[in-house]
Amino acid sequence: MHKEHFNDEEWKRLEHFNPPYGWMGTNYTEVKQAVELIPGLKEQTVLLSPKRNDGCIRCAAVGNGGILNGSRKGAEIDSHDYIFRVNGAVIKGFEDDVGVRTSFYVHTAQTMLSSLWGYQELGFTNVPMDKEIKYIMVTEGMRDYQWLRALLLNTTVSRGPYLKMRFLKSKTVEGIDWAIYRPTTGAFALLLALHLCDVVDAYGYITEDYAKYPNHYYDKTKTETEFYDNHDFGLEIKEWKKLHDSKLMNLYQGR
Repeated sequence: MHKEHFNDEEWKRLEHFNPPYGWMGTNYTEVKQAVELIPGLKEQTVLLSPKRNDGCIRCAAVGNGGILNGSRKGAEIDSHDYIFRVNGAVIKGFEDDVGVRTSFYVHTAQTMLSSLWGYQELGFTNVPMDKEIKYIMVTEGMRDYQWLRALLLNTTVSRGPYLKMRFLKSKTVEGIDWAIYRPTTGAFALLLALHLCDVVDAYGYITEDYAKYPNHYYDKTKTETEFYDNHDFGLEIKEWKKLHDSKLMNLYQGR
């Protein structure tokens, strides 16, 4: 979204939906102030077609799952036209497994900041800064718009409540945890790649045999994957397998 997308009609259409799908629980003025700072796209198309004869745009969506540890998929990942990464995308020391290139970095304010804080010892001291990289922020609530505005103006973030959000139709939204549910950041990156690209290969995403692998590819010891109420990993396991079986994308499922 950028400044050309925000208007009263769009606000009225989306104010009844919980973030990230809409603006429920946010303030019109503060959202407007943040969005109006985002310039429009220089190009009408987000992705430029490659110079190959087939003209197909090939993308890799790279999650941080432990299934990539020792996979040696780095060169294959880097061979794609565009590469999507998320959150704590640790690369140093894992180049053979995850590659080095990044075209799109997908994050929320919280996941980016917590990754920078939590993975410093692994060398993740800055978000990816490749030439012509694009940053995609998934907004979880009012606090994210305040954070975005402060970032763009290089000022201090104003104080205020931090609100959570929710996407993929999970049964969680029918229960007491409806207000905090949302797809994982990796899910947003993968769905975006499927929307923009002709061919999508997904790496490091949760699979049916997730218990065989460490939580993340950069974990020093094997840790069990913890399922939290704000995500529906069971749903994502089924959806990624369904998309793979339908040949709508290729899901890396280990060696």
